[in-house]
Amino acid sequence: MMTDPLADMLTRIRNALLRKKSTVLTPASKLRENVLLVLQDEGYIRGYTRIEIEGQFPMFEIELKYHEGDSVIKRLERVSKPGRRVYSSVSELPRVFNGLGVSILSTSKGVMSDVNAREANVGGEILCKVF
Repeated sequence: MMTDPLADMLTRIRNALLRKKSTVLTPASKLRENVLLVLQDEGYIRGYTRIEIEGQFPMFEIELKYHEGDSVIKRLERVSKPGRRVYSSVSELPRVFNGLGVSILSTSKGVMSDVNAREANVGGEILCKVF
């Protein structure tokens, strides 16, 4: 049994980037799909597709993005964990590397980046940081 599925997905992405893989597979869920959608919108991954194999759990195939041989994602870390949830109001949202990176939040209006959360004037749980 997996206690933190989002951390598992982030670790799979980090490991694939270290091995210079072009794609990586991860089990599918709504939370993972929403986080992948934010990563795609912010330009950190090329995209993802849902793969359904009969008799198996659905998977996402994530297409990783590289620029001149280096991965676009330099740092990918989980902030809020099952043992310690981290929440932030809209006025106290942290800036990742002075705005060069992105925090991904789970808000009452859905999963979104910190920039979109400021525009929507909502705070929430900080899921992860990407740079």
